[in-house]
Amino acid sequence: MGVPPRVAVIGAGAAGLTAVKALRDADVPTVCFEATDQVGGLWVYGAPDSPAYRTLHLNTSRGRTEFADHPMPADWPDYPDHRRVAGYLADYVDRFGLGDSIRLRHTVERVTQDRPGTWTVRASGPDGPVEVTVDAVVVANGHNRVPRLPDPPYPGTRTAEQMHSHDYRGPEQLAGKRVLVVGGGNSAMDIAVDASYAATRTLLSVRRGVWVVPKYLLGRPSDTLNGALARRLPWRLRQRISQAMLTATVGSPARYGLPAPTHGFLQDHPTLSDGLLSRLTHGDIEARPGVAALNGDRVEFTDGRSDSVDLVIWCTGYRVEIPFLDPALLDGGADTVALYRHVFHPDAPGLTFVGLMQSTGSAFPLVEAQAKLIAAQLTGRYALPDPHRQRAACRAELRAATARWGQRRPAMRVDFDVYLAELTRELASGARRATPAGARQ
Repeated sequence: MGVPPRVAVIGAGAAGLTAVKALRDADVPTVCFEATDQVGGLWVYGAPDSPAYRTLHLNTSRGRTEFADHPMPADWPDYPDHRRVAGYLADYVDRFGLGDSIRLRHTVERVTQDRPGTWTVRASGPDGPVEVTVDAVVVANGHNRVPRLPDPPYPGTRTAEQMHSHDYRGPEQLAGKRVLVVGGGNSAMDIAVDASYAATRTLLSVRRGVWVVPKYLLGRPSDTLNGALARRLPWRLRQRISQAMLTATVGSPARYGLPAPTHGFLQDHPTLSDGLLSRLTHGDIEARPGVAALNGDRVEFTDGRSDSVDLVIWCTGYRVEIPFLDPALLDGGADTVALYRHVFHPDAPGLTFVGLMQSTGSAFPLVEAQAKLIAAQLTGRYALPDPHRQRAACRAELRAATARWGQRRPAMRVDFDVYLAELTRELASGARRATPAGARQ
């Protein structure tokens, strides 16, 4: 690169790519470090640290997932598979000429603040160590890379094979086995459905009730209905309408042998599946409550039942880790750090984040909007409020998120439609802050 970079972006998944594009559009010299040998992040099937499996598809619809700057092809299905999504991200790089800003096979080892507004990024690459000093760092390394297993482990001596969903690649791993899938998220439902066709027996253990949403309601992708309501109604009213519609359409989860949710709809990450409820009603998947213990090849459940299994698949999520940052900057944990609008670190000028959130919908439009906010701030078109106001806004947002989502990572939670609208308003507010009072008259 002929001009020294002003910004370092860490990660070339969807979040990092939108950051590179937004910064390039704003003429900000940028370098992006990506640890693997191709762009696309978690959507690249078979790439190191990718959790993608062969049957993986989007669980948000195409129209609610695509970037504003790069629509998905109109002839694609409503829920494209991982191959299409990975290709879409690669096309994004090619279309906007981002490749010369991206250094593949470069693993960031350490990011340090030299002084306020100046950062040094150290990485290891195929030709040796690399070090750059920049005005700002965009952390976009994702948070579905480090598997989280039950801690502490369940009691008992276990002989059944065990794996985390991160290592699942396809139904051939399940063929001829008695399989127990543990978890209530999207991956758990997908893998349980796969197992119901390939395994000799499939059990699904769900400790806490979840709302299972079919991918189509009233003949439309289900997320489009909530999106239409979100533009007009507060979330509590949306919750009542959506929950009534869901219950009238598919019934309560308890009807299928699953635990009844203790929280209302829209108060947790949605679990979408067209196949799960059908396979439960046909007996091809058997529902179980939480695991109590593992003894030999038998799994004991909290209701007193026990079953013999050959393979336990833990679909128990991921730890959020940012190992290259000083832990003091993360205030006790990457999933609890307070960020203004989920983007800006109030106490470390120049430290920004794209994608460190959990959305009720797709992440793609949100990371695109976050990246544009960062680019506007670095070019002076957007001004942050003072740190005191940033911290006050973070506290208020955390209180509201805790009231809605409880203790399940409230610092990371965002309502897709509300947050996207908030970022649009924030960009406009910051533009007014950036304009001298005399110029606004």
